[in-house]
Amino acid sequence: MSSSHARTEDETPHKAGAFDIRNFIGLLIGFFGLVLVLVAIFGTSQAELDRADGLRLNLWAGLGMLVAAAVFLVWARLKPVIVPTHPETGETGDADGMERPAAAHD
Repeated sequence: MSSSHARTEDETPHKAGAFDIRNFIGLLIGFFGLVLVLVAIFGTSQAELDRADGLRLNLWAGLGMLVAAAVFLVWARLKPVIVPTHPETGETGDADGMERPAAAHD
């Protein structure tokens, strides 16, 4: 690998990808939402429905959690976190990947 190729590879912005916290949150909420939907479909007795005035609360809560999970995962995909290219020099990018202006000295 040539040094110019390594230099351009180091200067390209990197995305957090799977390590973005929104992915973890979306997956956890989605997993628990799926569990609630399955419980609502296969594990709800008539006594539980009578106690909830006929509403399938687990189903509605699970569907709401699945929608929230989808929002987190789409948000992470559309607006990825950009990891700083040179953390040791302090040259970082914000969430949009734009360079921050240097502080003005008087």
